[in-house]
Amino acid sequence: METNILKRIFFDRHGHWDRFVVKYKDKLRSNVLKEVEKFRGCGDLMKGFKLLVCEGCHDLRIVPYRCKGRFCTTCSCGETEEWARILEQDVFQVNHRHVVFTIDEGLRDIFLRHREKLLKEFMDEAVRVIKTYFEKKHKVTPGIIAGLHTFGSRLNFNPHVHMLVTMGGMKSNVEWKTYDFVPFEMLRKQWQTVVLKLIRRKLSEQEKKQVQARLQKAYSENGEGFYVYAPKQKGNVKQQLGYIGRYMRRPAIAVSRIEAYDGETVTFRYRDKQDGKEKTESIPVEEFIGRLIRHIPDENFKTIRYYGVYSRRIKSLCKKLVSQWQQAARKWIVKAKRLLKRRTWAERIQEQTGKPPCCPKCESYYEYKGEVCLEEGKLKVKYAKCMTARTCLERVINDVTGVKETNNREEKEKAAAKQKQAHGKQRDGQVHMLELQRNGRHTA
Repeated sequence: METNILKRIFFDRHGHWDRFVVKYKDKLRSNVLKEVEKFRGCGDLMKGFKLLVCEGCHDLRIVPYRCKGRFCTTCSCGETEEWARILEQDVFQVNHRHVVFTIDEGLRDIFLRHREKLLKEFMDEAVRVIKTYFEKKHKVTPGIIAGLHTFGSRLNFNPHVHMLVTMGGMKSNVEWKTYDFVPFEMLRKQWQTVVLKLIRRKLSEQEKKQVQARLQKAYSENGEGFYVYAPKQKGNVKQQLGYIGRYMRRPAIAVSRIEAYDGETVTFRYRDKQDGKEKTESIPVEEFIGRLIRHIPDENFKTIRYYGVYSRRIKSLCKKLVSQWQQAARKWIVKAKRLLKRRTWAERIQEQTGKPPCCPKCESYYEYKGEVCLEEGKLKVKYAKCMTARTCLERVINDVTGVKETNNREEKEKAAAKQKQAHGKQRDGQVHMLELQRNGRHTA
């Protein structure tokens, strides 16, 4: 049985996802179909794999390729942890604030219907509110990393922006100035005005007429402006960055929150923001799939963006200038730049356990022997360390493709049997009708 419960919900024998596609194909975005199909094939040996061999007992370990998809819970978990690790090493070692910009509940559907027009500038405008305040009030340019969440705790569409903001900034003379106050209550009204103007600016005249009542209601019912939250962070700077980084990059739902699936309904946990209590909700599978896939971002849409001194274009220059200033001022803010690279799977295992991946039988190390890739629809050996490894890889290819062909043949036989059974029932029904008609004529 597939250990990932989300895969069971989408692709088990009930075929919920395939039926969902047939029913709503004209309404589904092309990128949604692409990402879900990548998720379906994640961990499938037919997509390619690596061969590891134990140095002691020669135990074989086949490691399948992963999809690296934006919808895959398995891949996104590791990607989130790795991104947060690099983030906490790569930013200025100063206090940061976790700032959250939200909108009125009545406007969420507008952003869902016009996501292509609104979501990118929605992030930009939220950052602009913070940057403008710091540039005018403190005369500094802060560092800001913004992340877009489109989901709420119940998987409802609730677009809001999470920001990691430096509690300090670079002055025009490259001096670093610190501060520790964000007037988020004052920014609420500004943010409300910005969001309403954004919607009016991006929608057509006909579209504005359709949403005008909602815009007016959102303005009149939020006298203090839309909600802006900027709590003070406690603890070590690296711990702050690690926690906020993982939160900003997290998927719409963690597999651990899914409590039950019976083939027809899904039960999941969520935290109610109204009373702070943890609750459960059970919904039909079709509704669960619909809630989940609308949070898949459009192709090439960046849900994490960098601004100010963290902007990718000038980050290296800013670090260099600040490093020069801190040597003169003897205030150590950013460490000397060092090359940061992503860890391999073996490096992550070694950091977690204190030793490289080991064989569970003899606790010897595994050695990389080669890998197989999918080329032109066929599995081919991409690299083999020796002839023995090549022979082993070719044997695994035969085993994998043989199982696949057997499964396909069994599925075809089952489908043919069902079709034959259906034809048989139809033929029996026709014979029964003819007999009834014949009996009726004899009676008459």
